[in-house]
Amino acid sequence: MIRAVPRDASSLVAPAWFPLAPVLPRAARALGLPRVLAGARATFFLIGEQVQRRPALAARIVADGHLVALHGHRHRLQLRLRASEVQDDLVRGAAAIAEATGVDVGWHRPPYGIYSPAGLAAAHDAGLRPLLWSRWGKDWRKFTTPARITARATRDLGPDDVILLHDADFYSARHSHLRTAAALPSIIAALNRRGLGTVLPV
Repeated sequence: MIRAVPRDASSLVAPAWFPLAPVLPRAARALGLPRVLAGARATFFLIGEQVQRRPALAARIVADGHLVALHGHRHRLQLRLRASEVQDDLVRGAAAIAEATGVDVGWHRPPYGIYSPAGLAAAHDAGLRPLLWSRWGKDWRKFTTPARITARATRDLGPDDVILLHDADFYSARHSHLRTAAALPSIIAALNRRGLGTVLPV
């Protein structure tokens, strides 16, 4: 049992359990430490090879109420692949996600947002619905900042816009995902100011 404490952390006496607050919901609430961002929900376009390395993380995405979708099995430009290679990539990626999460994906976004004619046909043949984006933070760049990511992602933002952000740096500048995470509170605040919420595609 964890006792309730004032929100002012400076008034705590010997907070031996303070480091546990992020993983103990009651402790986090007592300390006024946010564990979610305004109930924001997102669609995670996952890479199969990364899901195979971290299946528990993929499962947690679903458990936390987000949607998983397919980005591919490997992060490769479709224009450089034969039709059979694209088809194999889609099948392997979807299988990896289904094995880790128990979810059959319904949406697809290709690496770099570029479909080849064969890739678009393969996605349709696999029963996948393509989804690209209308706003992006260009958060993969080496020298960007959270403020720049926020400004780009929210410029002229309106209803039905899709914002592209990245949650890892496997295929982009090292530690870029940390800048994205730092930008998220400002992005969510900008959405709230505009009276916009986050929804999952249906």
